Amino acid sequence: MVNLGKKVIYQIYPKSFYDSNGDGIGDIPGIIKKLDYIKKLNVDMIWFNPFFVSPQHDNGYDIADYYKIDPRFGTMADFDELVAKLKKINVGVMLDMVFNHCSTDNEWFQKALAGDKKYQKFFYLRKAKADGSLPTNWQSKFGGPAWAKFGDTDYYYLHLYDPTQADLDWHNPELRKAVYKVVNFWRSKGVQGFRFDVINVTGKAQKLVDSTGPDQEKSLYTDTPVVHKYLKEMNANTFGKDPNSITVGEMSSTTIKNSIEYSKPSEHELSMVFNFHHLKVDYKNGEKWTKTPFDFMKLKELFTQWQEKMDQGGGWNALFWNNHDQPIALNRFGDPGKYRIKSAEMLATAIHLMRGTPYIYMGEELGMVNPDYSSMKDYVDVESLNAFKELKKKGMTAKEAFEIIQTKSRDNSRTPMHWDASKYAGFSKVKPWLMPKKQDKINVQEELRHGEIFNYYQKLIKLRKNEPLISDGHIKMFLKNDPQILAYERFLENKNDKLLVFTNFYGKKHIVQLPEKYQNKHVQVIISNYKQTNLSLNERLTLRPYEALAVKIS
Repeated sequence: MVNLGKKVIYQIYPKSFYDSNGDGIGDIPGIIKKLDYIKKLNVDMIWFNPFFVSPQHDNGYDIADYYKIDPRFGTMADFDELVAKLKKINVGVMLDMVFNHCSTDNEWFQKALAGDKKYQKFFYLRKAKADGSLPTNWQSKFGGPAWAKFGDTDYYYLHLYDPTQADLDWHNPELRKAVYKVVNFWRSKGVQGFRFDVINVTGKAQKLVDSTGPDQEKSLYTDTPVVHKYLKEMNANTFGKDPNSITVGEMSSTTIKNSIEYSKPSEHELSMVFNFHHLKVDYKNGEKWTKTPFDFMKLKELFTQWQEKMDQGGGWNALFWNNHDQPIALNRFGDPGKYRIKSAEMLATAIHLMRGTPYIYMGEELGMVNPDYSSMKDYVDVESLNAFKELKKKGMTAKEAFEIIQTKSRDNSRTPMHWDASKYAGFSKVKPWLMPKKQDKINVQEELRHGEIFNYYQKLIKLRKNEPLISDGHIKMFLKNDPQILAYERFLENKNDKLLVFTNFYGKKHIVQLPEKYQNKHVQVIISNYKQTNLSLNERLTLRPYEALAVKIS
């Protein structure tokens, strides 16, 4: 079985990694050209966002053909070459599997529209109510009703996301077999990693009923008991046959209890789960499109609950700050101006030394920051464009609305990778689909020559592979009431050695009162983002702005 605690996974958003053919869009041959860089980073697996055939209404999460590479990203021969070359440098491939829904361009949906009864049973098709209203009052997560007219029939189809993304009916065993066939096809091509998109919303009831409000509505289709049945069945029929497989479920609005069952090895479901609770601590009143400082105490509380309870229950966390759907964490939880380097290293330390499997999003290892575009014309993300209109409708000025988009847009993390300081950041020779910004100061060339963040990430990755306290240890938080410091202990059963991790989340010096049991111990500094001289743990410990410090005591 794979030791998940020793693994580090790198996420590549193919559209923004490297453009090899001069069309302004990143592609698979572009990734192949940058394998020396990936080798240098020393990660174990790469999660690729979808590059299957898609009309791209939702950046490839609307899949029209699960078996083919979209020509804009390359060919199947390119993909086979990528897998083979990654294997040579001991890096595995994790593909994004989108099975809650498929594109309305997909053959399954098109056959259903043409009247094929077999494929009509792949979808949630319902007639209007007796009064002519929609089958249920559910709302799409992208806004508007969750039902759209099914061709010229009397039926409507369910779409929890965009109207071009029709929800698949997992109650149908034929649909589930079709899904497993897709997974096994990619397994036959040497793929051992799978990330399952919003997999815990597949558990809708057979009889769909009206909701009593937005909060209750989620409970009608999220984290329901049947999801566990589906995952166990998928595991048994696909990746569970491979002892080296690594799987992760993206879990929408999930609970710790369910996440333990999703990821506990004895349950035979998934290797680990993504949850997003910690990335909502800068949402005012739970609303994403707001601008407010992050709530550090809430962040600590969430990390404490998820780390300690998942450990106690035998579950496994995917550890991450950044991905393609989030603005850059350095802007949210660090100081990209005065303390860009130190706060980038502190944030990395905070999660890389926790219990779980860390994910690095491309550019994070350079300390890339939000682009801070100057106009709405710079943005392409449909969610951001819609949000700008909605914020103005609510009475905000264009300036106020724009400031929120600057802070929260998904385009912040989707800007092309900065390879050098040139006009298009060495990503492309032509104007890219999304413009890079700030590449004059932050880029691979500069970082590898003179920077320290990339090297710091390499140290963290090496530590995870070599230090059992990190890869295999339990976790216990301490200094829980400290308003500035996130601190935790990693320990192994029946071993005296402990790893103490201290991270200062603010740009000001802070003195902590150490618990007595950690005082006057023999100390070995494992990693720090400041130079350490004559460190000893006494009654008090002073941490500098955005300092990260991990020490081993025995």
